Amino acid sequence: MNLGAAAHHPGFLSPTGVEITFVLIGLAILGAAILTVTTRQLVHAALWLVVALGGLAVEYLLLTAEFIAWVQVLIYVGSVVVLLLFGLMLTKAPIGRSPDANSENRPVALAVAVVAAATLVWVVVDAFRSTWIDLHGVVQGSSRVTGESLFRHWVLPFEALSVLLLAALVGAIVLSRRDDTRSAATTGPGTGKEN
Repeated sequence: MNLGAAAHHPGFLSPTGVEITFVLIGLAILGAAILTVTTRQLVHAALWLVVALGGLAVEYLLLTAEFIAWVQVLIYVGSVVVLLLFGLMLTKAPIGRSPDANSENRPVALAVAVVAAATLVWVVVDAFRSTWIDLHGVVQGSSRVTGESLFRHWVLPFEALSVLLLAALVGAIVLSRRDDTRSAATTGPGTGKEN
């Protein structure tokens, strides 16, 4: 237990401006995440996901983790969301309200989400119960240390994610080509139909 750091912290009853900003942005991220999974328009869901992921990058900046914040922006906001939007466009997903977005499994999904959120909160609180992050002190980690840790110990999941994203993009292109082939076969010159 780190009593020295806890003794110098002002406590929860006297939060600093950074801590208040952190909580407010966290609430905005929570709202954007809820809108992401509850909206019936797929494009709006992707845009709310951009808001949630961008908010996480701001939270990393408030925690003085600049490298992780820019990785969040480049990889998630810049790559994953763009890939999702390309997938939506290539598969000709409906732009407006989608009737397929309404599922009868909402109670089960809500129960799973609540259990998963409670488990994550419990794990994080238990792991950092007596740890305080000094936001005004010297930055503990550098970009070099974080990069070495990321690409030495986490390079396999990083590459697996890139292969997964490539497979998703190729799958979207294949699905869009298949629809074009079927429509061309049904509207061919022998069928008497026109485009």
